[in-house]
Amino acid sequence: MTTIEESPRQASFPQKVFPRFEGKWVLVTGAGTGFGATLALRAAAEGANVVVHYNSSEQGARRTAAGVEALGRQAAVVQADIKSWAEIRAMAEQVWDLTGGLDVLINNVGDIATDQMSWRDIDEAVVDRVLAVDIKGTMLMIHEHGLRMLDRGRGCIVNIGSTVVVRGSPRAPQYAAGKYGMLGLTKSYAAAFAPTVRVNAFGPGFMETESTVTREDWNNGRRERVLSQTPMQRVPPPEELAAAALWLATDDASHMTGNFIMCDGGYSMIGA
Repeated sequence: MTTIEESPRQASFPQKVFPRFEGKWVLVTGAGTGFGATLALRAAAEGANVVVHYNSSEQGARRTAAGVEALGRQAAVVQADIKSWAEIRAMAEQVWDLTGGLDVLINNVGDIATDQMSWRDIDEAVVDRVLAVDIKGTMLMIHEHGLRMLDRGRGCIVNIGSTVVVRGSPRAPQYAAGKYGMLGLTKSYAAAFAPTVRVNAFGPGFMETESTVTREDWNNGRRERVLSQTPMQRVPPPEELAAAALWLATDDASHMTGNFIMCDGGYSMIGA
C-alpha cells in the first residue's frame, strides 16, 4: 500500500459509477496533478487498475496511486520525461512488464505555457518545449504503446486535446499549434491502427484545476470573460469532465476512431 500525506483536494464522484473498466489496465500520463490525477481516480472508480505516470510530480503521483488503491484497485507508478524517446521506450517496456498488457492509454500530458501571459512573451525555448511535449511526446507515446497494443490484438488510446483547436490561442500560439498537431496524430494513427486499436481525442474546456485557478490572468478578469462566453454559465471541476473523456475508451464508443469531441459547456459553439 502506498503511503503519502493526504491530498489537499480529493476527487469526488457520484456514488453510483458503472464498472466500465473492470479488470483492465489504464495508463494516465501526467497523473500526479490536475486533470490527470482526476482521470486516474475516475478510471479506478470504474474498475480499472491504473498506471500513474509523472515526470517531476512524484509526491502527487504517489498520492494518486494511494487514491487508486483506496478504491480497491492495483496501482503502479512510473516516471519518464516524454520529450525523450529513450525514456518513453523504457517506460513502455516497464509498463507492459508490470501489467502484462495495457488496455487503455490516456495521453494527458501537455505543456500549455502557463507562465506566458501574451504572444509577445514567446521565446524559442518555450516554443521548443511546448511542441516537444504536445506533438513529439504524444506521437512517441502513441507509437510505442500502439505497437504493443497491435501485437496484443486490442487497445484504446485517448489524447487529451483542447478547445484551442477551434478558437486558437492569442495568448500562446505555439500551444494551439501543438494541439492542432495532436489532432493530426490522432487521425493518422487511427487510420494506421484500425481496426485493432482505436485512437480518439478529447477536448476539455476550462476547468477549476489548481494550475488554472492560480494563474495571474485567471484572477484578473479572464475567469469572468470565460463565464460570459459559456452558455452553461459555470467553470466545472475536473471530475465533471473525466467520465466524458474516459467514455471514448469504453466499449460504448467501439465504433469511434479518429474523432475529436469537446466538453466545454458550449464555450466553442459557433455564434455563442
